[in-house]
Amino acid sequence: MRKFKNRKEAGKLLAQKLLGYKEEKPLILALPRGGVPVAYEVVQALEAPLDTLVARKIGSPSNPEFGVGAVAPNDVLILGKDINREELGPVIKQEKDEMKRRILRYRSGEFAKNIPAKTVIIVDDGLATGVTARAAIESALLQYKPLKLIFAAPVCAKDTAEALRNLVDVVCLNEADNFVAVGEWYEDFPQTTDREVVELLEKAKAELT
Repeated sequence: MRKFKNRKEAGKLLAQKLLGYKEEKPLILALPRGGVPVAYEVVQALEAPLDTLVARKIGSPSNPEFGVGAVAPNDVLILGKDINREELGPVIKQEKDEMKRRILRYRSGEFAKNIPAKTVIIVDDGLATGVTARAAIESALLQYKPLKLIFAAPVCAKDTAEALRNLVDVVCLNEADNFVAVGEWYEDFPQTTDREVVELLEKAKAELT
């Protein structure tokens, strides 16, 4: 399994794997920020609408990069086993505040307004622990009530992908054992900015109309 050059290349390759859903006229929900450039390539190939679903990872107080939970719209909160919710109170509040900021900044939900969502595909740039993905899935089920829900990413931790398949269909180009970090699977993995997210959302909308 080779590394992807960047999110654009990863998105183009992922789109090929998802072409079978094109006739279902799916709604594509990107997990910002890194999932948006990947999802943009998917909507190009599937001629589908693009919106965001803002889920936020809750990091461990001792290691913020390690996800022990996640928040998502519709009051979704997922915490791992044996996690002290009170101890994480400040972190949860911080992530909820950032989630609200991003929802406003990206006009999340507005791009999908009045669009049928029988099939929904959630797209991210990678799947590691899966807590953010699970929160996003729960939120999408509550908000859109799709008949079919798919989670798609260019690279996934194999055990996480297998566990997630108990909830939804999962499409991954690479499923890796001993998964460390999503960024290790990209040669170029810069942080996506708010501005880039908004520009891609607007571009996708303009190209669809």
